[in-house]
Amino acid sequence: MATDFTEETAADAVVDSFAKTSDPRLRELLSSLVRHLHAFVRETEPTIAEWERAIGFLTATGQKCDDERQEFILLSDTLGISMLVETINNRKVGGATESTVLGPFHMIESPRRELGESIDFVGTGTPCVVSGRGLFTADADGGFWFRTIVPSHYPIPTDGPVGQLLHATERHPYRPAHIHFIVTAPGHRALTTHIFVAGSPYIESDAVFAVKKSLIKEFTEVDDPEQAARYGLDGPFRLANFDIILQPAPDG
Repeated sequence: MATDFTEETAADAVVDSFAKTSDPRLRELLSSLVRHLHAFVRETEPTIAEWERAIGFLTATGQKCDDERQEFILLSDTLGISMLVETINNRKVGGATESTVLGPFHMIESPRRELGESIDFVGTGTPCVVSGRGLFTADADGGFWFRTIVPSHYPIPTDGPVGQLLHATERHPYRPAHIHFIVTAPGHRALTTHIFVAGSPYIESDAVFAVKKSLIKEFTEVDDPEQAARYGLDGPFRLANFDIILQPAPDG
């Protein structure tokens, strides 16, 4: 390990300290992280006060995390890192449906629904039916459908450090209207994705950079009593179709 710590030797000195790390991937990640961080510091030359403020920001981010709120994931989302990691790990193959981020507010204990059941328990929006074909638990033909309401755009939380960062950079906190999907099937890679409502506000400037053009779908207005009755509805509604294609598992 180097004993003469200078601006030029600093990164090498720290990287050398990882030489005995038995896990080669851990050694690779730490070494790259240190080199990039040191390069950032040499390039930007932060003052002591700026660095202390940065440490304070990260500390506050951790303090904002609890069982229901993950501020670090929110920070990762708003910096585009979550989407970059997701995209690298789920590179699209052929006609497979593109993935997107899970988000910091996914509820693990979501109840199981029957085919065609409504997932809306508020009932304050325009009725909506989503249908499609997918490689997951569906009907005998691989089709699925469920009822809900047309989703609306909404803001991510701004009462923590991430909100302060958005305010300081004059960025809005909004996500365009979307519906989440998590799809699994034997022999295929699990898929986490959204469909985004075409024409939704903020569709071009999602706060977490999750929009992909292939995931933007029309929510077409339907005013046909017979078709409404077929879906258990009694008035005009919106209909969205989302065909889901899963990639084969690497060992499938």
